[in-house]
Formats: sequence, structure tokens, C-alpha cells
Amino acid sequence: MIPLSFAQSRLWFLYRLEGPSATYNIPFALRLEGPLDTAALAAAVQDVATRHEALRTLIVEDADGTPEQRILPAQEAALPFRVVDVAADALDAALHEVASETFRLETDLPLRTTVLRTGPLDHVLAFVFHHTAADGASMGPFLRDLVSAYSARHQGNAPDWTQLPVQYKDYTLWQRELLGDEDNPDSIAVGQMDYWRQELAGVPQPVQLPLNRPRPTAADHRGGHVDFELEPELLARLRKTAADRGATAPMVAQAALAVLLHHLGAGNDLTIGSPIEGRADEQLDDLIGFFANTWVLRVDLSWNPSFGDLLDQVRDRALAAYDNQDIPFERLVELLGPERSTSYSPLFQVMLAWQFEWSRIEMPGLRVTPLAASTGTAKFDLFFNIIPTASGGAYGRLEYAAELFDHSTAESFVDRYVRVLRQVVADPGARLSGVDVLTDAERDWLARLNETAAPVSGATVPELVTAQAMETPDAIAVVAGETALSYRDLDVRADRLAAVLRDRGVGPDVLVAVALPRTADLVVTLLGVLKAGGAYLPIDPEYPAARIDLLLNTADPALVLTDGETAATVSGCRRPVLRLDDLDLDGPAPRTSDVGAKPDNLAYVMFTSGSTGAPKGVAITHANVVNGVRDLRQTAQLEPGARMLAATSVTFDVSVFEIFAALTAGASVEIVRDVLELAERDRWSGTTINAVPRVFSALLDQLTEAPGSLALDVETVVFAGEALSADLVSKVHSALPGVRVINAYGQTESFYASTFTLPRQLAGVGAIPIGRPVANMRA
Repeated sequence: MIPLSFAQSRLWFLYRLEGPSATYNIPFALRLEGPLDTAALAAAVQDVATRHEALRTLIVEDADGTPEQRILPAQEAALPFRVVDVAADALDAALHEVASETFRLETDLPLRTTVLRTGPLDHVLAFVFHHTAADGASMGPFLRDLVSAYSARHQGNAPDWTQLPVQYKDYTLWQRELLGDEDNPDSIAVGQMDYWRQELAGVPQPVQLPLNRPRPTAADHRGGHVDFELEPELLARLRKTAADRGATAPMVAQAALAVLLHHLGAGNDLTIGSPIEGRADEQLDDLIGFFANTWVLRVDLSWNPSFGDLLDQVRDRALAAYDNQDIPFERLVELLGPERSTSYSPLFQVMLAWQFEWSRIEMPGLRVTPLAASTGTAKFDLFFNIIPTASGGAYGRLEYAAELFDHSTAESFVDRYVRVLRQVVADPGARLSGVDVLTDAERDWLARLNETAAPVSGATVPELVTAQAMETPDAIAVVAGETALSYRDLDVRADRLAAVLRDRGVGPDVLVAVALPRTADLVVTLLGVLKAGGAYLPIDPEYPAARIDLLLNTADPALVLTDGETAATVSGCRRPVLRLDDLDLDGPAPRTSDVGAKPDNLAYVMFTSGSTGAPKGVAITHANVVNGVRDLRQTAQLEPGARMLAATSVTFDVSVFEIFAALTAGASVEIVRDVLELAERDRWSGTTINAVPRVFSALLDQLTEAPGSLALDVETVVFAGEALSADLVSKVHSALPGVRVINAYGQTESFYASTFTLPRQLAGVGAIPIGRPVANMRA
């Protein structure tokens, strides 16, 4: 029994999982101009297969279901060879059909040869390998042996070769011996696994890319491609940049790709896959087989490095990877145990390969020109393949997942990549943030988009609410269960609380923690803190104790406001605790000196989730809030008498929009547990609901499963907090005809940043834009 190599094992697993597919075909085509001796060519192909056992190998399972290599004797291994007459205008389609024909690994030898004859002296020679038998570096020995054999057979002779010292089966066995026992701490396997475990620990997955369509649950591997060229001058500067930093041209290409991915939204911690030749012994250099391994480059861009410094980082990590290249990628995935998905490849989704330079191919009486061939498949989201040419330049091809990207998007990636390369080799000292991936047209469009200047209000949040209370004192301001507060009631109760807080030292930029249940008093308290001039730190009593302790200990508020129901959640606080139910908030407030906040004073402090590190507190001023709510009121068309559902935890800034956009517009705000509470009612009627897409989708599911259980009458749904899909928008329009859908985007650090009101008729299934910046914000 001859076991599979580690690389073959992964492809066999995918083959058994997905069935025959062209995804791992390797097409290789040559245009031949001149008189072609097809008989000599057929014999030459057979000669090469006789010389290289990998081309005579089937993959079969034994009685126990264990896959193994079965090498056919040379006399039994008749490789498919055919000559097909093709019209010139049908050549591309015929070549694609040949390249896309699948292999059955148990019965089909892993190389097919097809001669597409378009004329007596014009042929295209197409070889299609299965990846289990060859890799990119195999094309060198294959071509050398093919040319040698063809030259000999053309003259009526057999090729005169020196016998190969080893075959692929020898490598398969040697590979296991080299790595050693994973239970032996001194083995190569253990040392290399330790390196990769540390290098790739906690790597974020999948990479965030600007997809045209949502990622499906299972990739279908349909692909497209975009060809591009790097002119000799650019490649020369690229090589000089590499030499100046003790690096190589592929390292420059990888670093430039990392810059591009960062500017496309991939973040500061990203991975790029690359093949590594895997021929650690010179005896393997002349052998055809699947030796290539995959290594993962992880780059850290968080410190806004110069390109030169980034290249140093890539160089160091690449050299370390070369020293740890023997551990198979498949075993590495098993070891690290990343979250597996059928929708994307593990550990990386973008690959870059820098191939060897093609040497001139000389066959007797023929002019030979390499041609690009495509299988119409994609192994990864994006695969940049670069092949230097004898002219001094390079030919490139981007293979992309067609289920994720439009062709025009892939073209833009290529244009931006070349633009990045030009900039960084011209100025390696340029910082990451200084590299421009935009076209002139995009830059002009962005400038127009950022024309957001609008008059700035000099008011604070409580001043706007008080003004509304004076204008419509009897209108309902807050509803929570059976409780309803008019604007007059709200203003009076908040004023009395503000007086109490001022007596306790609360004033401008003094932080007060608020830990209360979701009742009408929650709104009274938030407004009361702001009326006192202070800023509030929202605490959700439902949070784990450790999170509450972190917020209180980090922010260190001057005072904590709570009540009997939630006091236990802040019992460990070292600051004074004031219980709301111990206070009398009825009746007019005592007159106090005006120590209210100004627009530049703090309105609240909220903490980030900590998903990208330790949670951090973010301080937002009244000017930020007022600017945002004024713009958002117009976008959501909030008017006096409107009804806003407030279903978001006060620890998220969506709650600021829900409460204060409503109260500064003369609308009423209804406090509920969460959006799903509506499913427990017979009906809800209002103007605006804010929700995280995933949660609102769950609400719609409940409505669909029990039609008629909830009569939901709403004019506007505002989504925020996560990406909005076209599927959900269609679902909303189907369940709630005529509803206005707004996609809002913001960060804790900026309150709301942009909004996009969707058209009633949504075209396409791509990503939903986040829209234009709100007033006085820039994209």
C-alpha cells in the first residue's frame, strides 16, 4: 500500500465531499504555429508518463475505505490524447470546455492532452492535470521532458533520459519520516506546530471584503478571472525595492496586497495564503508531483507602518515560514481548529502566488506561445497569480469567486492593486494611511459626498427637550407598560432629580452611572443627569457582574443611580449609590443656580464591546448628540405625535437616537424589553422601530409562523448594529408593504455616521450601502 501524501489527502477529502469538480484542474495551453507531428506528440506524452509515476497514478480506497495511490504499469497507462478540429472563432469555448472537464480520481489518469486544430499549421495544445498529480512547479520538468521526448520522437527515436533517482511515492513515505512522531517533543512536527500555533492564534476569520453578494452557506466554486500586466519598468522598481530591504519580489507583492486588503476594509489583522514549493531535496527538482504546501502570512497593520517597515515584517515572517514549511497545511488546520465553514477556506480567503519565470519553449519546426486557460472555477475568494515573463514584465491573473463578486468589482481590485504597487515602489517610506487606492473620479465623488456642512445648533440635549415640553406640555412623551408621562410630567420629574444631583456635586463633565430597569424612570433619570449638567454612564442590569464591574471601575463615576430592583447589580461599587425609589420626584423643582452643560460638555460615556480588544470608554458631547439627532429626525421623518419604539439596551448608542431623537421632535417614546416583546402582543402601531437586522428577522419569522398573531403597523424601520442583507430587506417589504427601510451606520466613537434610505423596489441582491454621512460628518 502506498499512502497518499498529506496534500493529496486534502484533495481526496474535498473530492469525496463535493464530487468531481474542475476546481482543482490545472490547465496548461500552448499555441503551436507550424507543422505539428501529432504522432510524435502523442508518443512524447506517453514517454513523459512512463518517466513520471505520478501521471500513472489513480487514487482508490482499500477494503477498509482508506485511500491509497495505485500506480499503473507503463504499458497499462494509456493517457487520453485526442485531436479535435475547431473553428477559429470557437477556439476559446473549446479550450474552456477542455479545461473544465472533470476527473474521476479512482478511474481517470490525472493528465489529459487535447490538440485543438484550427488549421493545418495552427494548433492549440491543451494539457489538463489534476492537482493530485502536479503543481505549478511541475510544469518546468514536464515541459523539459515533453520537448526532449517530442524532439526525439519527431526524428524517429526514443528519448534518451537518465533515470530519475526518486519517484513521487518515495516522497510520500519520506514526508512522514521527516516530520516524525507528533508525540515526540523533539520531532520536526512538534517544533513547527508550536511555531504556527503561536503565529496564527486567534486570527480573525473570514477576511472582510466588499462583497457584491452575501456569502452563501456553501461555496459553489464558480469563478471568473481578470487578466493584467505589470510592465518591465514597474517590475524592475519592484525588484529594486525588494533588494533594498533584503526581500524578494514576491514579498513586495504580498505586502502590497496586504495594503490593498486593508483599504478594502479587511482591517489591521489579516491573512494571505501563498503556495510554497515544498521541494526541500534537490532530488525532487526534476519530478512531477504535488509537492506544494500552503503557508499563511499574517500581517499586523495596526501601527500604520510605512511600506518599507511592512515589507520588513513580511520578509521576516516569510523567512520564518520557510523554516517551518514542512508541516502540511491540512494538519495545521486540524491543529489550530479554526471555525470551519463550507462557505470559505480556513485561515485565509485570499491567496497570492508568484510563479517561476517562463523560459522560451523550443520545439522542432514550431513557434510556441503559452496561452492562458481557465476552468471557470475559484478555489478562494480572491487568488492573485503572477508570472514573470522573458520580456522583463509579468503577466497576472486574478481568479475570483463569482458568487461573491461582480466582474466589474474584480476589475477594480486589479486596478487598485496595480495602483498600490506603483505608489509603494515609488515611495517605500509612505505610510499605510497615505496610500491612495481611489481613482480620480472616486475622489471627486467622495469630495461631493462630504459636502455635509450644516448650521450647528448651540443647544444641549436637555435644552431641546425642555423647549419641546414648553411647546407641547400635554403631549405624551414616555410610555412604559401602564405608565405614561406627558412632556410636562417628564420635565418636572427630571428637574427635581437634577436638583438632587446638583446638591451632590453633579455638574458639567461629572459622570453619573445609571443602572435601572427599562421603565419610564429610566428616561427620567437620563434626562435628569443631563439637566444637572452631568454625563451619564449607562449600565445594563442584565449584564454579567464582571462586565458591570469593569465599566464602573474603569469609568469611576462620581455617583451611581439605581433602585431597589437593580441595586444588587452595583453592590460592589466603591462610589456613592443613590436609590431612585428613595427620592420624591413629584412637584416643582427647587430653584438652583444655572450650572448646566454647554455643547462641548459630555452627554454620556459608553463602552465598546471589546470584540477587537479590551473594551474602551468613549465620551460623546452634547454637540455630537444634537447634531446627530437633528439629522436623524429628518431622515426618519420624526414629527410631533410620532411614536418611537425604544427596544435597545441603553449601553448602545442606538438608544440615544430612540430616546432623544423622539423627545426633541415632540414624539413619544415607548420603552420595551426588546423588539421580540412585540411578538407577545396582539398589535403594535407606531412610526419608527430601530433594530439589529438579525433580531428583526427573528420577529418577522414569528409573524410568518403564526400569521395574524400580531398586527404590526409601522412606517419606518431603521437597521443598525450589523450588516444589512438584501434578503432581509425583501423579507421586510414582503411582510410590511409600504414600510420605509433605513440602513444606518455608526461607531460608538462617532454616534451615527451615515444613513441610507432604501428605494421601495430593491434592485439586485448585493450588499446594502451604508449611505451618506450625516450632517457635519465626513466619509
